[in-house]
Amino acid sequence: MMQQLEPYLRLERFPHIWCPGCGNGIVLGCLLRAIRKLELDQDRTVVVGGIGCSSRAVGYLDFNTLHATHGRALAFATGIKLARPELHVIVITGDGDATAIGGNHFIHAARRNIDLTVVLFNNSIYGMTGGQYSPLTPAGKKATTSPYGNIEPNFDVAELARSAGATYVGRSTTYHAGLLTDLIVNGIRNKGFSLIEAVTACPTAYGRRNNWKSGAEMLLWQKESAVHVKRAERMHSAELEGKIIIGELYKREAPEYISMCESLTARIRQAAASGSVTPLKGK
Repeated sequence: MMQQLEPYLRLERFPHIWCPGCGNGIVLGCLLRAIRKLELDQDRTVVVGGIGCSSRAVGYLDFNTLHATHGRALAFATGIKLARPELHVIVITGDGDATAIGGNHFIHAARRNIDLTVVLFNNSIYGMTGGQYSPLTPAGKKATTSPYGNIEPNFDVAELARSAGATYVGRSTTYHAGLLTDLIVNGIRNKGFSLIEAVTACPTAYGRRNNWKSGAEMLLWQKESAVHVKRAERMHSAELEGKIIIGELYKREAPEYISMCESLTARIRQAAASGSVTPLKGK
């Protein structure tokens, strides 16, 4: 399978910078398998990353790629999609990048239902920039900025995306890589804002502080903690305490922002051509 993915990689950039046991490579592999399954044209696909361990992945990808500023990946991706709506635009971001400094961009991109696919690497920590807790760090967990345990409740980012207006929401773990690939495929196919949350391990900045001995141990925790959404529907809330619900969590039909912009522009041009609307002129 690696040979089949090599055409999508800038092999001269390897070896990668990720720590032993990091799950980011698994998520990246799932993304590439999804792209391969959909047979996306590399020259018509754009991958945008923000700042963080996960966003460094864009440097290894042989597509049109953009390493944006901290928290602004969705702002850059929105501009690309507006300028070139025919392109497939995929955003790679982390839990801190997307939901802290980039929180407003995340909410409003979902609200507008822009045709973007966001793969959010959720390792529950700011891994690259110092090990601080993020909005997705579970309460009670330790970080450099919460050495006695985080006292803040964490976002359910899937529910946040759904509530804001996303039309496709899925979640999986790096242990459940086959499911994660399928969710990314469905997210890219969706005509609208899609969020795929990938629960991944950071054994260095997060695991060591929270009593995990290795990335393999964290993978086993994912296996034991994950509950498929169809099974979760038959369980009581008490049984789901501390569990990760995985699978296709939400899907709906709604007008897509870029299509609405194009439709509005066409109507204005038609009205201007017929003389029923006078185009604005500079003074």
